[in-house]
Amino acid sequence: MIDRTLNYGREVLERFLRSNGGFDNALDIGAGTGVDLATIAKVNPRAKLYAIECYPPAVEGLKSKQIEVHSLNIEHDPFPFKPGSLDVVMANQVLEHTKEIFWIFDQVSRVLKEGGHFLIGVPNLAAFHNRVLLSIGRQPSPLKNNSAHVRGFTKPDMTQLFESVFPSGYQLTGFGGGNFYPFPSLIARPLARMFPTLAWGIFFDFKKVKPYNREFLDYPRQMQLETNFYLG
Repeated sequence: MIDRTLNYGREVLERFLRSNGGFDNALDIGAGTGVDLATIAKVNPRAKLYAIECYPPAVEGLKSKQIEVHSLNIEHDPFPFKPGSLDVVMANQVLEHTKEIFWIFDQVSRVLKEGGHFLIGVPNLAAFHNRVLLSIGRQPSPLKNNSAHVRGFTKPDMTQLFESVFPSGYQLTGFGGGNFYPFPSLIARPLARMFPTLAWGIFFDFKKVKPYNREFLDYPRQMQLETNFYLG
């Protein structure tokens, strides 16, 4: 039986956090009930935790856990943090729901300090089961038009996005896979570790290594992308 909790790759994210050499604060974008923030607190119980979340019951639940919550639209609103003030920013199973990725990455890059880490988890469009589905003419599971997902990601595409928009601005310091359809967890865990680019979910640890200056907002204008992206 498939264990869908493995889709969230929390073991992978915990490994990234433990390898990063310490952090004092962390922001979770689309924090939900706070499970990913609990992973952060497990690694560093003294870290100051922040959340961006707009679903009212989730907001109240996060507040009850003494987490500082900001309720805003991540696709249009500025993140309420000073430039270079955050050590870790996490977006786990969020970006596939968004159109305005340039605005989101601009805000993350603005508030993340040099040497800080941007942790990303997304469904893998190139997962083993999606390759099988496409080979028989079926829609890949992360990008169905009757679902909430509007973007699809692969490892090469994600790394190309960072490098083409903000060259040498981030260094990929960690990569892993979570779950492996259609296998049960006993088989899915080792398969995802051995073949992460074929796993259900892919997880990135990007380290910011140079100052940021609006590159994610300038790129759509410079390239004259034929979509009306929100750029502030």
